[in-house]
Amino acid sequence: MSSLPPLAAIRAFEAVARHLSFTKAADELGMTQAAVSYQIKILEERVGAPLFLRKPRQIALSETGARLAPDVNTAFETLRDAFAASRGRVEGLLSLSSVPTFASHWLAANIGLFQLANPDIAVRVESSAHLVDFSGEEFDAGIRAATKLSPGLAGHLLLKAEFAPMLSPRLVEEYQVREPADLLRVPQITPDDPWLCAWLELAGVAMPLRPSRPFSRLGSQTLEVAAAIAGRGMAMVTPAFYGDEVASGRLVQPFDILGWDGHGYYFVYPEARRNSPKIKAFRDWIVPATESLRA
Repeated sequence: MSSLPPLAAIRAFEAVARHLSFTKAADELGMTQAAVSYQIKILEERVGAPLFLRKPRQIALSETGARLAPDVNTAFETLRDAFAASRGRVEGLLSLSSVPTFASHWLAANIGLFQLANPDIAVRVESSAHLVDFSGEEFDAGIRAATKLSPGLAGHLLLKAEFAPMLSPRLVEEYQVREPADLLRVPQITPDDPWLCAWLELAGVAMPLRPSRPFSRLGSQTLEVAAAIAGRGMAMVTPAFYGDEVASGRLVQPFDILGWDGHGYYFVYPEARRNSPKIKAFRDWIVPATESLRA
């Protein structure tokens, strides 16, 4: 690499050789004509021979310049093609981070529809509760559960994270759940869930004492719903995600009362990337596609 002339000098030579004009090369490169002439002088000193024949109103390649120009042009075309291909790969792949609940209960079932509508854009989804730092991690956008967005992020509400108790039909009958207060007899999958206290208060039921004995904590709606379907107790979850389970009779939402603490699921991305074609395409798809969830 030490035997190569400065890249700026090579770029100047390639442009001048292509245009056969110092003025046009300077305009293309955003340089002054004097600066281009200086770069050519550096290159001629490294080569040890003139690269151009200066004539009163035009220039021409010297014999040495004519031998060098095709190889330099080919090298720059290779570089242009490589960067164009890289940009194409970047623009053709949307890297998306999503909170697990949204990823498993809506995104996984629907992402294929985006792919059908946008066959030139592939989507890589990482399901994680980790809050992505877009400035330091290789993600284009994300789906987050939040009450407000961080500075510098643009966001679009996809779904309010409303909550209600859900349980298996067997437990509804076993514990004779007919009014909200009856739920106090049903085993709680997460007894200290703040959604439980908030919902009971909304339903006019006195909040129970927090359990003093140890209990397990499953840590995600997906696991809590699995336990509820298995008849292990009542879970406080977002009903909008579980319409299929209700329709199939695996889960019951015994009361229409919905609680909400201000959280929502948002499609987010850096404000500076608002006009990125792949982000715009996904935004234009997912916001209308989730409209029924917000109804």
